Amino acid sequence: MSIRPWRDIVRRQSRQIMVGDVPVGGDAPITVQTMTNTPTSDARATIDQIRRCEEAGVDIIRVSCPDVESTAAMKQIVRAAKVPIVADIHFHYKRALEAADAGAACLRINPGNIGSEERVREVIAAARANGCAIRIGVNGGSLEKDLLEKYGEPCPEALVESALDHIKILQDHDFHEFKVAVKASDHFLAVAAYQQLAEAVDCPLHLGITEAGGLIGGTVKSAIGIGSLLWFGIGDTIRVSLSAEPEEEVRVGYEILKTLGIRTRGVRVVSCPSCARQGFDVIRTVQTLEERLQHIHTPLSLSVLGCVVNGPGEARETDIGITGGGAGKHMVYLSGVTDHHVQDDDMIEHIVSLVEAKAAEIEAAEAETAEAAE
Repeated sequence: MSIRPWRDIVRRQSRQIMVGDVPVGGDAPITVQTMTNTPTSDARATIDQIRRCEEAGVDIIRVSCPDVESTAAMKQIVRAAKVPIVADIHFHYKRALEAADAGAACLRINPGNIGSEERVREVIAAARANGCAIRIGVNGGSLEKDLLEKYGEPCPEALVESALDHIKILQDHDFHEFKVAVKASDHFLAVAAYQQLAEAVDCPLHLGITEAGGLIGGTVKSAIGIGSLLWFGIGDTIRVSLSAEPEEEVRVGYEILKTLGIRTRGVRVVSCPSCARQGFDVIRTVQTLEERLQHIHTPLSLSVLGCVVNGPGEARETDIGITGGGAGKHMVYLSGVTDHHVQDDDMIEHIVSLVEAKAAEIEAAEAETAEAAE
């Protein structure tokens, strides 16, 4: 039996599509998505929420279009957004036509759910004319009645058959700019369905564990489900579905990708769980630093360890590190080397300034390299 190198992720080969100006699939970076929860008809509130998600690093964002008032607001939303907008459509095919004309980069729709063959043709024609991609969104909670009767319950085979049925409709109309999701709240079901679908098609796959739960429970469930698929090379774009603000979904999505070494963005914090040996309040310090450093987009690493047991070893592996010492005096490491001490009262501000300076240094070096390459 051959064993792959323990850090080796061999990505499934898929064809690439474009969602607006963002490539999805092929060798493109795995994108992070979320979905607004404001009434789409309230363009200002929706744009404000999109702004927060953009600041968190979202690549693509989905908005629901349940009524004509929502699609009427789409032009303003699309103009204001810096990232491609996916219009979420379910059964109302006219909303798909309106969203495509309004500038949506992608339509989230199941072709088999929108009615007659003529309606399907109209939606595909609108997508083609406006350069829209389509996302087929199969969900374990809304499988077609005939598949539930056939299989008795939601199962991987039912989700995959539903996806293949919808794919065939698009392919029969010579439309190939699509990606597919087979989501379920049961992460075992979702993972099995994605594994089967990955073997059957070459289109990009959008990963998600739907209705995952609140911030903590949903993060854990999503990390297990999405993370295991990514680890085995499956997935081209992800959305973490949480009962939390959309920007939190984006942050969790990036944490999953960072943990797997797939994409890096912002500060990666290595910290201890704290114990009686700690020289400072590790828990509150990490919470404060994570909040204060959200504006840093440049990838770099920071270790925050409460004592000298594991602190020096972890600090050697990070750009900046701090370990707790006695009498409120703590050691600061730069590029893995002991550099200087800092007192309790100055610690937070000092670390923030060091991270900001390191980020600026990295950005300047990258800009110099890019300029030299030109």
